[in-house]
Amino acid sequence: MANIKSQKKRNLTNAKAHERNKAVRSEMKSRLKSAVAQPDSDEAVRAAIKTIDSAAQKGVIHKNAAARKKSRLMRRVNAAS
Repeated sequence: MANIKSQKKRNLTNAKAHERNKAVRSEMKSRLKSAVAQPDSDEAVRAAIKTIDSAAQKGVIHKNAAARKKSRLMRRVNAAS
């Protein structure tokens, strides 16, 4: 455990950010699963893409990772239909 005051504060901030990021990542994965399960549903696919873009904008995932996830999602949706 850190004994420097600023590092103790930083640990608290990091924990909050970690929880926020975990929630964003979890929602993104859930939306991806539902979009893959219902490839005919335009709304599910649109919601998945929106959450991926949101996660990239917040810095939770890298922009290239977001592009890769969207590309793979669209490939699976197009293959299913």
